[in-house]
Amino acid sequence: MGRKVRSICCIGAGYVGGPTCAVIANKNPDIKVTVVDLNQQRIDAWNSSQLPIFEPGLQEIVEVPRDGDSKSNRPKNLFFSTNVGETVAEADLIFISVNTPTKTLGHGAGKASDLAYVEAAARTIAEVATTDKIVVEKSTVPAGTARDLREIFASLARPGVRFDILSNPEFLAEGTAIRDLLAPDRVLIGSLKDAKSLEAAEALAEVYQAWVPKERILKIDLWSSELAKLA
Repeated sequence: MGRKVRSICCIGAGYVGGPTCAVIANKNPDIKVTVVDLNQQRIDAWNSSQLPIFEPGLQEIVEVPRDGDSKSNRPKNLFFSTNVGETVAEADLIFISVNTPTKTLGHGAGKASDLAYVEAAARTIAEVATTDKIVVEKSTVPAGTARDLREIFASLARPGVRFDILSNPEFLAEGTAIRDLLAPDRVLIGSLKDAKSLEAAEALAEVYQAWVPKERILKIDLWSSELAKLA
């Protein structure tokens, strides 16, 4: 019996995290999906009728799992919150979907991605996790970021807590994000090749298989997946 995802946390309620998790929640009514962000205004907007971003079809995709549907007995399973620590602690799988702006200072200024938010998210996960977690890179990050995350988890994790890191790059275009999410030409999941990592990749693949044909979900190695987004 493989790993089963029952609770998902997405750190970052921006352009990628919000729509991606809305579709996941919409298509997986048995999975609790919570999107967390420190920006109270943004979370309030996601919980209102005026969403913080406009994408055709997004409103309907959000409302079904966020508000539930009494006619079909559809439960609420999409939540937006500023309670990062508690949500991370209870999740089986955590998407890191924070901003990776271009560096303005230091080495690589004007070219390289600033990973400060990604690293801060990883530190938060390491500090609050008391059970094993699947951690998924969703932000656009340089190839090799998973290795850096592993170092953070190795130095901060509690004894006996395991973190499996996956790469699951997004390929969304503005204006067609919901269409891209509902009918992707492929979903990439990158992992290491040990048994536990492959099990984690399969657990994420099962989440997508709720609506994506199995043959479009490609499981590849971690480095190739990180590289695919940049290439």
